Amino acid sequence: MAEIKLHDKLEVLFDEVMHRNAGETEFHQAVHEVLDTLGPVVVKHPEYVDSAIIRRLCEPERQIIFRVPWVDDDGVVQINRGFRVEFNSALGPYKGGLRFHPSVYLGIVKFLGFEQIFKNSLTGLPIGGGKGGSDFDPKGRSDGEVMRFCQSFMTELYRHLGEYTDVPAGDIGVGTREIGYMFGQYKRITNRYESGVFTGKGLTWGGSQVRTEATGYGTVFFIDEMLRSKKDSFEGKQVVVSGSGNVAIYAIEKIHQLGGTVIGCSDSGGYIVDEKGVDVEVLREVKEVRRARIGEYVELRAGGATYVPDRSVWELGCDIAVPCATQNELSGAQAAALINSGCKVVAEGANMPCTPEAVKLFAEAGVMFAPGKAANAGGVATSALEMQQNASRDSWTFEETEERLAEIMGRIHDRCVETAEEYGQPGNYVAGANIAGFIRVADAMSALGIV
Repeated sequence: MAEIKLHDKLEVLFDEVMHRNAGETEFHQAVHEVLDTLGPVVVKHPEYVDSAIIRRLCEPERQIIFRVPWVDDDGVVQINRGFRVEFNSALGPYKGGLRFHPSVYLGIVKFLGFEQIFKNSLTGLPIGGGKGGSDFDPKGRSDGEVMRFCQSFMTELYRHLGEYTDVPAGDIGVGTREIGYMFGQYKRITNRYESGVFTGKGLTWGGSQVRTEATGYGTVFFIDEMLRSKKDSFEGKQVVVSGSGNVAIYAIEKIHQLGGTVIGCSDSGGYIVDEKGVDVEVLREVKEVRRARIGEYVELRAGGATYVPDRSVWELGCDIAVPCATQNELSGAQAAALINSGCKVVAEGANMPCTPEAVKLFAEAGVMFAPGKAANAGGVATSALEMQQNASRDSWTFEETEERLAEIMGRIHDRCVETAEEYGQPGNYVAGANIAGFIRVADAMSALGIV
């Protein structure tokens, strides 16, 4: 695909990012995607370039890399690498998840942290952007091994955290189990029960209702708003969701509640097809209880479902596509196939799961496309609500928290639509999300001076 031409001033900045961050391709992609939409902003507000706001925004405030030694069940010493990128705190303490996956390196963490700045800004809540993780793979590891790794990881990271400094959460490979082990070690080292320093905690020790469901539910609430804007709904729609982790499971659940039918989902080994609609309880049993491969779904479903190994779920035609797995999972060729199948809406439940070519094809075909920084902001929004409950020593009901999540996602949708129209790009959710998120952070950075 031909490179999109940036505004001249922004092209200079992007060249600098490429030079200063060599080899970090995902970070380059994330920065380019934002800068590509800021041309109209630079024309209207040249001060954002002249005062180096955009240049500063592309440089993390702090990058932490550290060794994580731990001992496996066989008594062998293992060494992993830990990361935390505290990207921007103009709006509040750094906020963003921890990802444990073999693919994690500095470029991945920086791309995720950069996206988090704008996502957190769009929520309207007082949280900055950060991200972290490790190249540790929890798959196939015992609870004891995961605990020892998490304790070693936190023995270094704890010194950089605090409810008014940096508040991590979960991401790929990091669920309530891992959060529990890390929070336990943080409490042990600091001698403080500072529950607001982590989000995604268990309900019995400071967690929030709906936090587990929030990213998946929030993505579906955003799609529902998109459909409403066209006087449409989920009713009767066939949907394909990639992934089968936390985000995918709860996206599927909420889609079914709103009248849609999810006919397929996947993991790294292949995908399942269930024309009657993916059974969420069976999927939970496979993924959350057994921690097994998705092929086992077919055995437990007892008829009516098929498993397709070593293939992409985007082979399936659908009305609505919800990529919830990982970055750059949906290619240009797969986007073209979805368009040909009649797909009308694509919303990113994961972070940057669509390649630039895919996004371009969706735009050219008139497919409504919601970028992850807007569509999947429900997770971090509910994390901020968890922080609020921890600070007030309060606990809200599931219904109350879900209602607040739906309201936040509605406001994000409206903010994207209004901003896109204001800057001459009606219907462009990518431009609306990037510009709206950017302006709130940029104005805060201006107010705080050169820091």
